[in-house]
Amino acid sequence: MKIKVCGLKFMGNIEAVAALNPDFMGFIFYNRSPRFIDEVPGETLKNLPSSIIKTAIFVNETADTINTLIDQYHFNAIQLHGNESPDFCNSFRDKVNVIKAFGVNEGFDFDQLATYINKVDFFLFDTKTDIHGGSGRTFNWSVLDQYKLNIPFFLSGGLSLDNLEEIKSIRHPQFYGVDLNSKFEVSPGNKNIGQLEKAFDIIKQSIYK
Repeated sequence: MKIKVCGLKFMGNIEAVAALNPDFMGFIFYNRSPRFIDEVPGETLKNLPSSIIKTAIFVNETADTINTLIDQYHFNAIQLHGNESPDFCNSFRDKVNVIKAFGVNEGFDFDQLATYINKVDFFLFDTKTDIHGGSGRTFNWSVLDQYKLNIPFFLSGGLSLDNLEEIKSIRHPQFYGVDLNSKFEVSPGNKNIGQLEKAFDIIKQSIYK
């Protein structure tokens, strides 16, 4: 079970989270997000341990901007949260791993994801809202039983210390990792290290030992 910490933006906090050795760290390049990393600590990103998959998050961004940021900060993965087409997603896979995010609710049609086969490396299933992630709300995880593709997925949306134990009930063979964000913060983009330490222990020891 992989651990992704998303929505980081402050240099010292980024370094503190990196010391916990998450598998993925996410940085949001979407200026409508309160976690928008408008002042990028370039050397800090470049000097993160090679074991951490540095992930840049975009919403309906241009290919030129995405490629520029990948090259500038040596990202290993991108996460696309908008209306990006399968071919658009696939165009980056010669450089990085591609995570395509979808907002999920009770009526979500998982069949629509078939067009992304061989076009993305992972899906991320978040709670469907009018914003692009970061709502702090969960969705009914039982709908994941309707997902039948062989593309691994991350679970996002309102994960917290109050419900992490409950993810042990998800037995889907493609359940790849969890995305920790807004419920582990002192303020937007500033992660609570103590809470994250507890979350890492729950995930690594209690659920998937």
